[in-house]
Amino acid sequence: MLRIPPYPASLETRKDIEKHINELLDMDVIRNIGHNEIVEITTCVLITWNDGKSRLYGDFRALNSYKKADSYPIPRLPHALDKLAKSKYIANMDCMKGFHQNGVKPNSMKLLRTICHMGKYE
Repeated sequence: MLRIPPYPASLETRKDIEKHINELLDMDVIRNIGHNEIVEITTCVLITWNDGKSRLYGDFRALNSYKKADSYPIPRLPHALDKLAKSKYIANMDCMKGFHQNGVKPNSMKLLRTICHMGKYE
C-alpha cells in the first residue's frame, strides 16, 4: 500500500494550498475522504511561477510501479504535424482545471488520492 505523508510547507504555501483545495471542493472536482478510510495516498505539491500564480499538483510518481507498460508506440511529432497539415479544421479547447475533467474509473479513484495539511482528498 502506498502512503506518503504530506511534504512540509511554509505558512504562505499552506495558504495557497488551502485556496486551491477550497476552489476544487467548490467546483465539485474533488471530495474530502474520511480519516478512517484505508487509503493508498500520495502528497500534493504547489508549484509557483515567477508571476506569482500557482498550481496544485499531485506527486503521483510512485504510481509508476502500478502501471502496465504501454503497448503502443508514442506518436512522432512530424507524423502528427503531417496529419494536421491535411486537416480542414483544427480545434483548440481551453478548459478551466482541464486535467480534473478527465474521467477516471471508480476502481482507480483510490490511486489518485492526495493528502495535505487540510486532510485527504480524491
